[in-house]
Amino acid sequence: MERELVVTGVGGQGIQLLAKTVALAATREGRYAMLTADYGGEMRGGPSRAGVVIGDAPLRSLPVLAAAWSAIVVHHRFSEPALVRLRPGGPAVVNVPLVDPASLPDMTVYAVDAGAVAKSVDAPQAIGFVLLGAYNAVARAVDPEALVEAMTELLPPYRRQHAPANARALAAGAAALAGAPVGVTS
Repeated sequence: MERELVVTGVGGQGIQLLAKTVALAATREGRYAMLTADYGGEMRGGPSRAGVVIGDAPLRSLPVLAAAWSAIVVHHRFSEPALVRLRPGGPAVVNVPLVDPASLPDMTVYAVDAGAVAKSVDAPQAIGFVLLGAYNAVARAVDPEALVEAMTELLPPYRRQHAPANARALAAGAAALAGAPVGVTS
């Protein structure tokens, strides 16, 4: 089985790191993964999108996704080109209040106030990891510990001090959706 994920937001929100983290975690678990990145030339403020395909066998999907099963939407700005590629019914984890859950009417939307969750675990810079933790709780893409290990490995040396906070954010994001009914949640 193959599953596709689109991650979209604004440059500087860690979009590329989130996608790399889930792809690396999947490959470390012995599965196949492909990753594609699409971002503007600016380091911050421009469009940032990434696609990840994870499968149990060699992959058939192209890394440039014509359609995707799921999404993490960190910011509404620049998201429309990615969101029009989503197949109806799949999970979409959205960052409220920056993203209106109603903007994805054909998806199973999980709304998370990632800023509030990140602050509650003393990790205000880790909003993206809150959303990744929530996504993983819903999609069950990889083992949660594999996400922590991949995130820690991918952090550059000058950011390694953030690994414990990022790990708390991943766990808090998963906990934010624990027992959540299918549909729009907070």
